[in-house]
Amino acid sequence: MKLALVTGGSGGIGSAICKRLARDGLHVIVHANRGRDKAQAVCDAIIADGGSAEVAAFNITNAEETHTALEQLTEAGPIQVLVNNAGIHSDAVFPGMSPTQWHDVIDVSLHGFFNVTQPLTMPMIRTRWGRIINISSVAAVAGNRGQVNYSAAKGALHSATKSLSLELASRGITVNAIAPGIIATDMIDGTFDDKLIQNMVPMKRAGKPEEVADLVAFLASEQAAYISGQIISINGGMI
Repeated sequence: MKLALVTGGSGGIGSAICKRLARDGLHVIVHANRGRDKAQAVCDAIIADGGSAEVAAFNITNAEETHTALEQLTEAGPIQVLVNNAGIHSDAVFPGMSPTQWHDVIDVSLHGFFNVTQPLTMPMIRTRWGRIINISSVAAVAGNRGQVNYSAAKGALHSATKSLSLELASRGITVNAIAPGIIATDMIDGTFDDKLIQNMVPMKRAGKPEEVADLVAFLASEQAAYISGQIISINGGMI
């Protein structure tokens, strides 16, 4: 049974990804930072559905803490499917953006990507099989007012995805990024009402977390072995 780690696995998109990968027969590590209770609820739901899962709580912006946690998680074998889903928003127009807002968002999305992914690449190389899937955003593709920090972090993740895919391609490891648009999760409540969504999205609706999870599951499968270095948008035709 392959091991999968989903960072930010307790959120709306993250939990859908965890449940989908578990249905495909992977043992899923549901990661959380402070939301361990939510992660445990996702884990319990997976197990109740006949899947295999466990919870791991650590701060991905802390390199030492992350390294220690990953060493423990991989004692039984390498993590071969990694979904870098963790991310935070701290929105403000750029002239009013604080250094804390800038650094906090960069730390989670970009430095967190390095802290988690770098220690796991060599074990993947040894097995000559792996899937690294980075969850990005439409904001990194098209930009978005009030999200210079978030767009910068996710845009850098796109470039890292392309470069890392070149380094790992000959080892049977694919690296891709998924850039969702407006997805129906708690994060959009109070930000996008139905009228705004219909004006912004040609399909006239928000996407479902399960639709993102289905795309992740395909990229994690054997069928996607020849897809690497790609930034794949899922946004209802927004761009």
